Amino acid sequence: MTAPILPEQVLEFWFSPEVEPYWFNSHSALDERICTHYRALWEQAAMGALDAWAERAEGALALCIVLDQFPLNMLRGRPESFRTEQQAVAVAKAAVAAGLDRQLPKSRLAFLYMPLMHSESLADQDLSVSLFEAAGLEHNAKFARHHRELIERFGRFPHRNAILGRVSTPEELRYLASPEAFTG
Repeated sequence: MTAPILPEQVLEFWFSPEVEPYWFNSHSALDERICTHYRALWEQAAMGALDAWAERAEGALALCIVLDQFPLNMLRGRPESFRTEQQAVAVAKAAVAAGLDRQLPKSRLAFLYMPLMHSESLADQDLSVSLFEAAGLEHNAKFARHHRELIERFGRFPHRNAILGRVSTPEELRYLASPEAFTG
């Protein structure tokens, strides 16, 4: 029997110099590595078995990474990649409400707030922008504002339509065919 993976191990992996360059870039070897080493952990988190992690700042951050970032890598381009997104949003909101975000180093804070940026809820988008701006994370705030603009304009992320089997509106199709299109 293998020892359970701890939140600190998730953070050590995710914030390692080896992984950091690929946070926002597709990399098939990293996707496969996450799937091999963390798929079972993600499944546990999806079932609520890791909810106790959210009681501590580092645990909440690790849980957000497991529920929000790992599936986007492991299941890239598949509908399941969004399956635990709202669980991650709930963890992020609870952590903020409890002030756990104030216990995290600024260099890691973005990944606690990131589930809010990934949400298709305008209220979550507004909170995302507010949190990134208040934390002085301007680079992330720029992307948060862009994500919010998409939700304001379309009510959803058009680049997810094909993955989720949603029919795109003519306006979304024009946007997706344009040079300004965000493709995830």
